[in-house]
Amino acid sequence: MKQGQFNNPETPGYVGFANLPNQVHRKSVKKGFEFTLMVVGESGLGKSTLINSLFLTDLYPERVIPGAAEKIERTVQIEASTVEIEERGVKLRLTVVDTPGYGDAINSQDCFSTIISYIDDQFERYLHDESGLNRRHIVDNRVHCCFYFISPLGHGLKPLDVQFMKAIHNKVNVVPVIAKADTLTLRERERLKRRILDEIDEHGIKIYHLPDAESDEDEDFKEQTRILKASIPFAVVGSNQQIEAKGKKVRGRLYPWGVVEVENPEHNDFLKLRIMLITHMQDLQEVTQDLHYENFRSDRLKRGGRLSSHGYILPLSPAYVLWTVGGTVFLILFGGGNAVPLTLALTASPLSLTAFNSL
Repeated sequence: MKQGQFNNPETPGYVGFANLPNQVHRKSVKKGFEFTLMVVGESGLGKSTLINSLFLTDLYPERVIPGAAEKIERTVQIEASTVEIEERGVKLRLTVVDTPGYGDAINSQDCFSTIISYIDDQFERYLHDESGLNRRHIVDNRVHCCFYFISPLGHGLKPLDVQFMKAIHNKVNVVPVIAKADTLTLRERERLKRRILDEIDEHGIKIYHLPDAESDEDEDFKEQTRILKASIPFAVVGSNQQIEAKGKKVRGRLYPWGVVEVENPEHNDFLKLRIMLITHMQDLQEVTQDLHYENFRSDRLKRGGRLSSHGYILPLSPAYVLWTVGGTVFLILFGGGNAVPLTLALTASPLSLTAFNSL
């Protein structure tokens, strides 16, 4: 190694802290990213088509669409599909959770209990892994965002829409999406958007709100954020077909009167929805971690246990814990949440905190 490689190229007083973001960037790119997206809505609203359009992939190559007779007694199912996407050296482990059967049955009163159980199960699994001894390779399957598809044929939200969003708005980031927006005129689309927002506010539903742009951001990003906020709920069209329009190939839908271009912002909000998801993916993960998961964790520990100062779950049922401090081993009995330390006259090498249901 040449001595010249250690010369300070900057001005006197430069230490090098400015390179820390580059280190974080390299480490993040090497590790890759994880994101879980849930899609919920009645059958026939184009959920699968939209997801395939968003990520330019085919997540459902062998899907079988059930007939009307099968839907009568059909219950909601959970189908999670994971795909590894790489773009310019950046890897994304995308998990899409679909919910076929939602709203299909004659009695849909309890159709979303399966979905809520799935969201809670992912929180529970993450809490269990986070509370274990080996926390270096935790797989994050928590649902970071939920696209809720609203039918364009009604006059706003249905009672099922209201009940479902109120049931999950404290568990996941809800993004309302108006499906098949090409069935609406521009005036009908704007009227439906206003009606949906009014009903969301009337029923106290908490949807995901994009964070305000920082004051030091450039004007283009501030304008983009303003447009994205004004576009909620997003009215979208999905298609995986390539159609020739105006001498070029575009993804769209061909009608007798013309072509609806999926990625044309004048035709629908597909491009805005994708930009929102990509540019705010990190914020969706942070809100999941800092708000929804922390609320679940706090409630779970109040009901079923408590945390030690080391972050490990100490159950309220009787349990023993071996705790080594300064070479002295302490045997602690937990009964009904009360800790009774029993010091053992032992000398041992330092041990990590280990919990047992029984000794």
